[in-house]
Amino acid sequence: MLSLKNMYKLLPQISDSPMISETTTNDTIPPEFLTEAVFAGGSFWGLEAAFGRIEGVVKTATGYCGGTLRKPSYREVCEGLTGHTEAVKVIYDRRRIPYKFVCDIFWESHDPTNKDYLSFGLNTHQRSAIFYSNEKERKEAQESKIRRQMKLNKRIVTKITPSDTDFFVAENQHQKHYLQKKYRVCESLGLRSTDQFVESNIACKLNGILGMEAHLIIDELTIFLQTQEMPMQTKLACEEMIEELSKIKVEKTQIL
Repeated sequence: MLSLKNMYKLLPQISDSPMISETTTNDTIPPEFLTEAVFAGGSFWGLEAAFGRIEGVVKTATGYCGGTLRKPSYREVCEGLTGHTEAVKVIYDRRRIPYKFVCDIFWESHDPTNKDYLSFGLNTHQRSAIFYSNEKERKEAQESKIRRQMKLNKRIVTKITPSDTDFFVAENQHQKHYLQKKYRVCESLGLRSTDQFVESNIACKLNGILGMEAHLIIDELTIFLQTQEMPMQTKLACEEMIEELSKIKVEKTQIL
């Protein structure tokens, strides 16, 4: 069995190991192998990026989960009156990455011991939670929580709860946050609607890379360009970014 180290890329402050060796689009994956999972771990921007750079994850979406109001807005969720939390839906190829590894990635992607999450519904609309769809997922999520707790000296506050409410996709400006911050790269993909941002595999992967620290983006983006087919204008925009970041890196080195 593949180890965690080989299965996924941790957040940059945790690991500097290589990330994406190749990317498979959801168009080439038989639907029966695509599986959904929903997680909440603080801000959905960072969590979406963390899942997006994982080998085997096909696409991601930010959204709202756990509440009563249908199709809430970001403003309504932030007001804390709907019962929703910021969450991320992950679509992954279960042939390449099993659910228990997706859960392990979740623990590495945020601080599950943050006591602020205990104030969910009172002082914050953010929480830490795993929303399971069946008994098998509940059991594997619980086992992964136990494994993680054994490595920590503070109590995990994450809730493992049934996915018995709808997941509502967030507004367009909250999808692929780090990709949208890089206007030239984002514009080159020609994505306009929320559905386009959610369904794009290349947007998912680029968002994951661009959510990393600057010095890591150079290497990971270079690898990505070598292994992923993409529009020529996107490739050129990425190459320009690599050049700009490399210049900044050299300038910082000279100052030091």
